[in-house]
Amino acid sequence: MRKRDLLILLAALTAAAVTAFGVFSGSALPTGSWGLSFRQEGAPPVGNAGIDQLKKYDAAYIGDTSQKVLYLTFDAGYENGCTEKILDTLQKHSVKAAFFLVGNYIEKNADMVRRMVNEGHTVGNHTMHHYDMSKLADFDAFSKELKDLETLYKDTVGSDLPKYYRPPQGIYSEDNLKMAQQLGYKTVFWSLAYVDWNNDSQPTREQAFAKLLPRTHPGAVVLLHSTSKTNAEILDELLTKWEEAGYRFGTLDELFQSV
Repeated sequence: MRKRDLLILLAALTAAAVTAFGVFSGSALPTGSWGLSFRQEGAPPVGNAGIDQLKKYDAAYIGDTSQKVLYLTFDAGYENGCTEKILDTLQKHSVKAAFFLVGNYIEKNADMVRRMVNEGHTVGNHTMHHYDMSKLADFDAFSKELKDLETLYKDTVGSDLPKYYRPPQGIYSEDNLKMAQQLGYKTVFWSLAYVDWNNDSQPTREQAFAKLLPRTHPGAVVLLHSTSKTNAEILDELLTKWEEAGYRFGTLDELFQSV
C-alpha cells in the first residue's frame, strides 16, 4: 500500500473511532447493579457508568482524583450491635461519615440516629423499604419510598433529611437517576468497597486490609456496612493507616463540589 493511501486509511479509522466513542459516551445508562473494574493498584477504578454520564443526573461515584481525600460512607439496613463502636472510632479520629439508612433502622434505633446527627455525620436516604428501585418505573411509587423516609427522619430527629440517595444494593436505572434528581436528590455510588455484608462469613482483619488498602485511591467514595463486626474491629486501625498515607476525610457536600 502506498504511503498516501495508508495515511488516508489511518485517518478514516481514527475518525470512525472518535465517532464510535462519541456514540458510546452519549448512550443510555445501563440498568442493573453498580459495578467497578480495578485495573491498577492504587488507581481509581472504572465504573459501569461514566463520571460525565452520572454528573448530568447529579450522581457521582468518585471525587477529585488529584486530591488525597476519602469520602467515608456506611450502609445500614438494620442494627447489628456494631454502630456504637464505629461512631466511637469516628469520634476518636474526628472523621465525619455518611450513613445511608432505611426506614426499619430509623424506627428501631432512633437514639443511634440522633447520635449520628448530633456528632456531625450525614444521614442519607436508602429508601423506606430497601426495594429494587429499578422496578419502580412510576414516579409516585419511587417518590413515596424516598419521601416516607424523609418524614420518618424529620419526626425522629426534628430536622430535614439531607438530600443524598443511595440505591439499595446499588441497583439503578437511568429513569431512577432522573426521578431522584427531580426530587432534589444527589445519588451517591462508590469507588471502593468489599464483601463485608455477609454476617455468616465475615472477612478476617487480614482479608479486609488485603482488599481495601491496595485499592485505596485519591477521591475514593468508600462503602462499608455498619452491620459488619470486622469493620467495627478494624476501623481504628484502618483510619490510622489511611491518615498515615496522607489521606483526609471529606463530606458528601465536598464530594459534589469537587465533581
